[in-house]
Amino acid sequence: MDKIFSARMDETVIRQIGRLAERLKTSKKAVVEKAVKAYAETIEAEGGGDAFERTLGAWKRAESPDVIRERGRKAFLRSMRRHRR
Repeated sequence: MDKIFSARMDETVIRQIGRLAERLKTSKKAVVEKAVKAYAETIEAEGGGDAFERTLGAWKRAESPDVIRERGRKAFLRSMRRHRR
């Protein structure tokens, strides 16, 4: 399913997108999608880095998984009790 994306852009860029769409006989949407995909591939090829590295250590926790699970479970149960009234 497509979603609407809105952004303010420089007029020259908008005109370039329009010219490219006409030249390639495709939609402006397709031009933007292909450009973003190509840019993402370039970034990944240059060394997008390790997923764990990009999370800045968020996966490293002082608590054990059991403590985290219990805290989440208690929060869920409190929420269920609150909405049951």
